[in-house]
This record gives sequence, structure tokens and C-alpha cells, in this order.
Amino acid sequence: MPNIKVAILGATGTVGQRFVQLLQDHPWFEIAAVVGSERSAGRTYGEACRWVLDSEMPAAVREMTVLEDTASLDTPLVFSALPSSVAGPIEERLAAAGHIVCSNASNHRMEIDVPLLIPEVNPDHLQLIDIQRQRRGWSGAIATNPNCTSTPLTMALRPLLDKFGLRRVMIVSMQALSGAGYPGVPSYDSVDNVVPFIGGEEEKVESEPQKMLGVFRDEKVVPAGFNTSAQCNRVPVLEGHLESVAVELATQPPIEDVVAALRDFQALPQELSLPSAPGQPIVVLDAPDRPQPRRDRDTGNGMATVVGRVRACPLFGYKFVILGHNTIRGAAGGSLLNAELMVAQGYLG
Repeated sequence: MPNIKVAILGATGTVGQRFVQLLQDHPWFEIAAVVGSERSAGRTYGEACRWVLDSEMPAAVREMTVLEDTASLDTPLVFSALPSSVAGPIEERLAAAGHIVCSNASNHRMEIDVPLLIPEVNPDHLQLIDIQRQRRGWSGAIATNPNCTSTPLTMALRPLLDKFGLRRVMIVSMQALSGAGYPGVPSYDSVDNVVPFIGGEEEKVESEPQKMLGVFRDEKVVPAGFNTSAQCNRVPVLEGHLESVAVELATQPPIEDVVAALRDFQALPQELSLPSAPGQPIVVLDAPDRPQPRRDRDTGNGMATVVGRVRACPLFGYKFVILGHNTIRGAAGGSLLNAELMVAQGYLG
């Protein structure tokens, strides 16, 4: 099929750069516009962007002129890497103008007619787009991906909820510095230190999984009924969010059955062979000291959730450790996979 032209909002930031990197040579999508702040607009992308990724800046975007966020776009698909402080009205304007907006920002995640989407977890929630268009009277749409900590957590909870039922979840996160964007956390605060607070993070982790794991019924999502308690910490790791999780299930299966449920999990993106979908969405490691961010964050090209240390918990019943790449699957890669699912489901193209 012909490539679909896309624009990237917030293209010069850390997540915007991930979009540029992941869209290079993508089989379905082609970057046609990069959008930045007033400070960046009018300059070439190479001039405006301080490239912080390990790979080279793709030559195809280097000479593109950065557009203002008020510019009219001729791309049917828009990826938003905008900060939540400005994302809301810009994304709404573009959706009203007929664009499909796949957003990383938190502004619209919990709105009742906006899908909060992980394609392996809740692809049926795309039906909210039809409700959204009816209610708001626009021809475009907004679809969001979740917080970068909620993403691997919810992926791991999906097979457990389906097979055993879920009552309570306790999570303690150890989140990478890149989750704060660039330049992120000052070195004086991060080196030889752990910061036990990330503004707004715990509230997101305690509410987003319930929406994603909820049931689409009567033109809305009925949230899942389990409770979550989260404690979120910033640690001196560059990329990769590590999370210690304890769960109380509705039944009491053997540990071997819990491991099998995680390891055997497959979902619609794998069935459809979507370009960015990992072959194995959940990878379970047997080594007693894994996963580790530096060694395991790139599993499945950074799109897989890595699980280890699955064992009994004397309080909740079961506990394990999960790892997700926060700027790939937890940000740009998550939006990219959402867009691929929308193509496969007939919302794009």
C-alpha cells in the first residue's frame, strides 16, 4: 500500500526524536512535516534539534523546515510528542480538522470517548473513536497511549486478569532519567541518589490500567474492578523503567501456571504481524537477577515487556519484576503501534 504521510508534533524533543528514529524506513508511514515550538519554527530540523539519541539523525529530516504548531498540515496522521502543558488544544484543533492524532500526552487519556490504547491489551477500545466523532462532531480523532510506567504494568496484568482474575496490585517503580525529557533531572539531584517522587505519576499508574483493562460496553468503557497502589521513584538509569509488582489474583494457581500465562501471551498485533509489534509481547526471563535495564530494555526492539523473578508473595500471593523501554514502547513506539492497528482496522489509509 502507498505510504501514509505523517507529521510529528514536538519533533525536536526526546520523544519527538524517537518518532523520527522509529519512522525512518517504516513500511507504512513517511515523515512529511516536523512541528516545533516558536523558538524552533522556521529553522531546519538539523539546526533546531539537539539530537540526543545514539543513532545518527536521519538525513531525510535534517533539511526539513520546522513548522509552527499553528500551521495547517496536509498529513492524515499526526504523532504528538507535545508536553501536556500545551498538547490539549493543539490536538483537539487537529482532530477537528480531520487528522488522526496519536498522542503521548496525558491530557485526553481519561476522557470517556478517547481510547487509551495498548494494541495487545484493548484493541476493541478503538470503537470509542466512532463515539468520539459523533459526540464532538469532528471527522478526525484522538487516540492516546498510556503513561510509560503504566504500559509494561498493564501488559503484564492482561493475561493474569484474563486467566485468573485480579483483585489488588502493588507497584514500586524505578524510573529512568529519560522519562523526565531533556535535559531532565539535574545531575546534582540524580547522581548517587534516588528521588522518591515524580509529579502526577502515581495517580496515572493507579488509574490508567483500570481503563485499559476495562470492558467496552454500551458505548463506553467500564473500568476493571481491581485496586492499585503505586510508589514511583526516579533512579540514575538512562532508559528503561523497572517495576516491582505484587498481585492478588482471584484464584490461587501454581507459580508455574502464572509463568505460563505470561510467557504464552499473544494478541492481535502479533496475529496481524503489525510492523512494530514484537514477536513475543511478554518475555519471561528465568535468571534470578533479571530483568536489568541496561541488558534487557531493547528486547523486542524495545517493544516487549520483560518479566522476571516470578515468585510467591506472603502478603499478596504473587510478585515479580517487569521492565519496559520508556521512550520506545512507553512513548513513541507505543503511538506508532497504535497507528498501525488503526490502519489494520480501517481507521487510516
